[in-house]
Amino acid sequence: MPFLPWSEIDTVLLDMDGTLLDLHFDNHFWIEHLPKKIAERSGKSVDECKATMLAHYQQVFGQIQWYCLDYWADQLNMDIMAAKREVEHLICMRPDTLPFLDALHDSGRQVVLVTNAHPGSLSLKVEHTQLDTHIDELISTHEFGVTKESQQLWKQLQQRLNFNPARTLFVDDSVPILHAAKRFGIGHLLAVNNPDSKQPLRNIDEFPAISDYRTIVDVVRENPVKGK
Repeated sequence: MPFLPWSEIDTVLLDMDGTLLDLHFDNHFWIEHLPKKIAERSGKSVDECKATMLAHYQQVFGQIQWYCLDYWADQLNMDIMAAKREVEHLICMRPDTLPFLDALHDSGRQVVLVTNAHPGSLSLKVEHTQLDTHIDELISTHEFGVTKESQQLWKQLQQRLNFNPARTLFVDDSVPILHAAKRFGIGHLLAVNNPDSKQPLRNIDEFPAISDYRTIVDVVRENPVKGK
């Protein structure tokens, strides 16, 4: 169980995919489903299409284009949202997400979702999970035109939410993004080492890491925000 000084945390910023939702949907869609659809349309082999797409992903990784459904729709001449709906049954919350969100809410903390996901993806996932009923505010970084990898995003986010970085916890499954938050001055950081339920546990050394939020819900409740 990772140690976090909950008495020093007022605001919790949460990633979505791999942090609150099972990343299996996204991994399956981008690595398996989409290349298969491209192969069916082009007549090329699935392996060839997969290799081409993986190379393209690397070119824009971490940039707003990587997360932008409009970009991929234009690049591939395909309705990406329609393609996502073909496998939308795979969208699901992690089993430990609701207990964690409930504990954060009960302890009086400000809870905000900050995702690099395109607004279309965010809407589709909210439709399937009702995440919006458990979180104070949902933000797609597309509103700012930059991703969580960018210091520009963190500056704009802080202006928008008026949080105290030193008294803020940020939870994400991406180590590079956690490093970006650290550079900005976010005081408390937590990594998720099992974002995809179909993949093995990852070994993360740079940050405190967790595989089940239910191990910390009691301590969250025992340390409510002062005055709450």
